[in-house]
Amino acid sequence: MTDIAGRVAVITGGASGIGRGIAEQLIEEGAKVVIADINAEALRRTADEIGAYGVVTDVTDIASVAALAAAAIDRFGRIDIAVNNAGVGPTALIEDLTLADWRWMIDVNLWGVIHGVHTFLPYLIANEHGGHIVNTASMAIFNPLPGLGAYSAAKFGVQGLSETLALELAEHHPNVHVTILPPGPVRTNIKESLKARPASEAGALRDVDLTADESAADLRWVDPGTAGRIVARAIRNDDLYAPTHPEWWPIVDARNERIHADFEKYPPLD
Repeated sequence: MTDIAGRVAVITGGASGIGRGIAEQLIEEGAKVVIADINAEALRRTADEIGAYGVVTDVTDIASVAALAAAAIDRFGRIDIAVNNAGVGPTALIEDLTLADWRWMIDVNLWGVIHGVHTFLPYLIANEHGGHIVNTASMAIFNPLPGLGAYSAAKFGVQGLSETLALELAEHHPNVHVTILPPGPVRTNIKESLKARPASEAGALRDVDLTADESAADLRWVDPGTAGRIVARAIRNDDLYAPTHPEWWPIVDARNERIHADFEKYPPLD
């Protein structure tokens, strides 16, 4: 198990939504928490409200993420838990996406995680107490949907990176663990993702408020605090996955069955 009380956690995208929910739960369980966000005003407000240490960070910039780690070390002396959570979620059909759309979505949702892993992993490996990395993916890694091509490409990348990292750490550094967070519907401000995009860029991506979509009215929406408690439990238990909607397993199972059916159609050739 990974202890939380007395540990130092760094959380990107920590000023709101799931990141804030995780921060609040880890603080409640006795951790010292550094939250990072690109929105300086929201970061300051949240840090004051929940008792965290805030560092303005752009996860698409490796120097900015390195500065975040340095600030956490300078403040608390070590890093025990790294949560690579920052992400954006606007939608568009693949046929309409510009290359700038692809780059921005992947820069934030995949490269942001890569930068976090690259930066925080050496601290966790060197930590005598071990450590834990949490990477935020999406239920889209199990159930891709139209309009989420760029988003899914990035989140599938997060899944592959994380599962591979977990295998490598189990062999070489067994006191460092990995959790993948694949959230379903959580009440966040992801519907305002484009506010974080450089003003000089334009493309086909559009923010969507799923909470106002009639087709999503029957979904079970969870609050960020619930997501935070789920993540904290996964950290304590060293779980590889931390699903927010376990009742959606039939969706995952159906996808697996479709894959299995195609494997069955192609027996080994002579």
